[in-house]
Amino acid sequence: MDFTARARINENGRLVIPASFRKALGITPGDEVILQLEDDELRITTMKRRIERAQRRARQYVKPGTSLVDELLAERREAAKRE
Repeated sequence: MDFTARARINENGRLVIPASFRKALGITPGDEVILQLEDDELRITTMKRRIERAQRRARQYVKPGTSLVDELLAERREAAKRE
């Protein structure tokens, strides 16, 4: 997905995100977005997209069929027994 568009900032500092960009990011009216200044670029994303990205990264290190929730619960139960 390689979108490029030009937009103008209005006198109040507002920027209208083109509909095609909002659709690609799954942004709907009222959604909260996350702005990140990286080097000399402004990145706009949603919390949902950031969570999905983090989950994809974490999956690289987890063996298929492994439940991290089950592992965490087992660790907590063991820790509780020792207390």
